[in-house]
Amino acid sequence: MLAILGGSGLSQLSWLESVRRKTVMTMYGEPSAPLTLGRIGTRELLFLARHGDGHTIAPHQVNYRANIQALKDAGAQAIVAIATVGGIRREFGPGVLVIPDQIIDYTWGRPSTFFEGPGAKVTHIDFTEPYSAALRARLLAASAACGEAVTDGGVYATTQGPRLETAAEVRKLERDGADLIGMTGMPEAALAREAGIPYAAIAVVANHAAGRGDSAHAISLERIEVVLGQAMGRVRRILVQLAADPDSA
Repeated sequence: MLAILGGSGLSQLSWLESVRRKTVMTMYGEPSAPLTLGRIGTRELLFLARHGDGHTIAPHQVNYRANIQALKDAGAQAIVAIATVGGIRREFGPGVLVIPDQIIDYTWGRPSTFFEGPGAKVTHIDFTEPYSAALRARLLAASAACGEAVTDGGVYATTQGPRLETAAEVRKLERDGADLIGMTGMPEAALAREAGIPYAAIAVVANHAAGRGDSAHAISLERIEVVLGQAMGRVRRILVQLAADPDSA
């Protein structure tokens, strides 16, 4: 079953059929919201709002372990995360959709592994390629099939939040090799890898990063809402096309 983790701008999938909601609990506590189960045609989908139903959970307060565990327990075989990001590179302007292929983690203090606690074995995962290559390929194919332009590849820098970055921090992130800045990519991607669930993301560029383009002196939060409202329709078309893929989970 395909699972969608919705971020800022995508807190529900109103276009699902036969929708039902299920409140669940995991050994790591409650996930951000009840699970939404529904169908696109004959394909069953899971949906979870990462920031809660009313967008009330800040990125550093999301219970990432509970979210991933809840999706796994519900039968998720693949996870597509929707992430709102700022664009560092000039070509990553507002409204651009990116299928990232790498992550740099700048977060701290977030519970980031399932393998800890009394009696837990030290367990290392290979994270050379943090996103599933096969799922990324299906997202790219779905985008092409429905005529939505996306950028193949980009380095997603995950910052702690909830504040946005300074212009100096953005310059540092660029020197580190980052192309995009978001706040939710980690530990979500690593936990999905630990759980054995293929994971990929659609990054929606909501704004130029601080100090860039029309964010040279300040970032307009009002403009972000407008951009996301327009971009999420495109994300929806990609997800519908992905769900129609017979090879989709």
